[in-house]
Formats: sequence, C-alpha cells, structure tokens
Amino acid sequence: MSEPESIRYTADVVTVTGDGRLLLIERGWDPFEGRWALPGGHVDPGETSRAAAARELEEETGVRVVPEELRQIGVWDQPGRDPRGRYVTVAYLAVVPADTAAVAGDDARTARWWSPEGLPPLAFDHADIIAATLGLPGE
Repeated sequence: MSEPESIRYTADVVTVTGDGRLLLIERGWDPFEGRWALPGGHVDPGETSRAAAARELEEETGVRVVPEELRQIGVWDQPGRDPRGRYVTVAYLAVVPADTAAVAGDDARTARWWSPEGLPPLAFDHADIIAATLGLPGE
C-alpha cells in the first residue's frame, strides 16, 4: 500500500480593473523566478482559501480587498501544475477600481497592470486560470 500524497493548499487571485486591466506580479523566487504570475500563495493553518487570497493579494501588491467580495472562480488541481510537488489552488476574482495602485511587496519583484491582450508568458498554469476567468483562449 502506498503512502498518501502530500498536497499543498494555495489560493490565487485574478484581479481586474473596471476598464479590463489585469494585475500580475513578477516572481522573485523559484520556481519560475522572473516570470509573471497571479498574486497568491499558501493557505495558512486555520485560514480559509478566501482569506488567504485576500492576504496574499495585499502582501504581494498592496491591493486590499474584503475577502467576502472575492468571487470563487474554481479549483486547479492538475498533477504536475507545480514543479515543487502536488499543489491545489482555489482561484478567486477581485474587481477593483481602474485607478487602483499596485506596489510590489513580499515575494514579488514587480507588480504591474496588463492588458489581457498583451500578457507575458506566465508561470504555472496561470494562463489557464486567467482564460477561464476572462473567457480568453487558454494555453
């Protein structure tokens, strides 16, 4: 009988402005150091994924949202989606005003607003999460 697989629990946030721009961070650490990604990270013990999503968004970009205002998009649990092992993420949507400022913090090198039509290559399966959220073609 094999041992149960160790699974890590994370939350990611697709943050969009009223005028359609999308917030990404440049990762400051491996895996995918230097690549762009959605803000997000590990769910802490005793924390819900929704609370973790709001916390990670603020820590990485300075953008503050009320956790209850986040809308769940879905769960991404494909084996191999993260080279560090098995990760399951719950993705949320945050809609913020067009003039919302973002400043890199925590593990992010840079935080920047992007047009959905001009996104850079993304880390992990974040292109698929964005595509599912915005109705764009996935990778």
